[in-house]
Amino acid sequence: MATKVGATKNLNVWPPMNLQRNLGLNPSPPPKLFKPKPNTKTLRICRCSLVNEQQQLQASFTEQEKQLIDALIGIQGRGRSGSSNQLNDVERAVQVLEGQEGVPDPTSSDLIEGRWQLMFTTRPGTASPIQRTFVGVDNFSVFQEVYLRTNDPRVSNIVKFSEFIGELKVEAAASIKDGKRILFQFDRAAFSFKFLPFKVPYPVPFRLLGEEAKGWLDTTYLSPSGNVRISRGNKGTTFVLQKETDPRQKLLAAISTGTAVKEAIDEFIALSKSETKDEPVLLEGEWQMVWSSQVETDSWLENAGNGLMGSQIVKNEQMKFVVNILPGVRFSMIGKFVKSGPNTYDVTMDDAALIVGPFGYPLEMETKINLQLLYNDDKIRISRGYNNILFVHLRTE
Repeated sequence: MATKVGATKNLNVWPPMNLQRNLGLNPSPPPKLFKPKPNTKTLRICRCSLVNEQQQLQASFTEQEKQLIDALIGIQGRGRSGSSNQLNDVERAVQVLEGQEGVPDPTSSDLIEGRWQLMFTTRPGTASPIQRTFVGVDNFSVFQEVYLRTNDPRVSNIVKFSEFIGELKVEAAASIKDGKRILFQFDRAAFSFKFLPFKVPYPVPFRLLGEEAKGWLDTTYLSPSGNVRISRGNKGTTFVLQKETDPRQKLLAAISTGTAVKEAIDEFIALSKSETKDEPVLLEGEWQMVWSSQVETDSWLENAGNGLMGSQIVKNEQMKFVVNILPGVRFSMIGKFVKSGPNTYDVTMDDAALIVGPFGYPLEMETKINLQLLYNDDKIRISRGYNNILFVHLRTE
């Protein structure tokens, strides 16, 4: 190893995702003589092991729903920074589900009740201020609560800043128009900070907004499991919401908050091994680093040369490190890799250059890395690289 290890800042991408389904059931335990009806399905399975959790999640999503979730992996800001190809993939998956037979008359179903996490939304210029301000920030979690079967029916949008800071809750009085449409009118909002014993009003005069405070929300797909919902709003916005999340989404949520990431990676790898015994393969494509376990900082040049920042392009048994420094200025380093054992590759990077516009300026650098693949699919890669540093990469193609 010719260069010294450094550290770059961990990149936050995806928001936290600790969700539970609320089916409107009585939380008290059932009588001892209670027996479930034959063929009755319940999602409240005892999570006795990681294997049970994985099996439960697999049963929670149909193949078409898995295609939508797969399309969402790698899109940052809940759709804010997705490429045209990524957004098209999501739109196609949404249209497929909207054409499926979901729960009929979703507004009449108990499955629509509860707290939903916002996973994706289109963001037209007419989006609400709260959507423009908070939805595109990956560090925040965004939820929607739907409670229609109470004396005070409500739909609430919630931005959770963190477990330690608190949240903003914007509430709307709601009513059902038909089997798909909910009518609502925003009427109150407040910040709830953990460090204050009282709520701080959100400075929006809803009464003065008139018609601007009103709207409607159509549910165009509600999964029979109650785990996935697609809705379209009166301002042309499409929403994808979930109650249960896929293991990759949970991992990215941990990365977005920087909370127990190594533990989340260990759990994710254990789940993947219980599902398949196949050996991971280094897939071609462009991979953006979204997290690493570095704890020290060296110069950006050393970090770039060791693959500790930027993106990696894998193609034709070659690997290329690319770091965008300034507009029109980037660092590039090319090398080769060969398989050296189960899940391991020897990587030699020895062709470095500083690219300024159309011109390249060679740099004398060489780095040798033993790369160990811990997990790899067509969306996410987990590996150990230079100096046993742990990496998480997302495919950007």
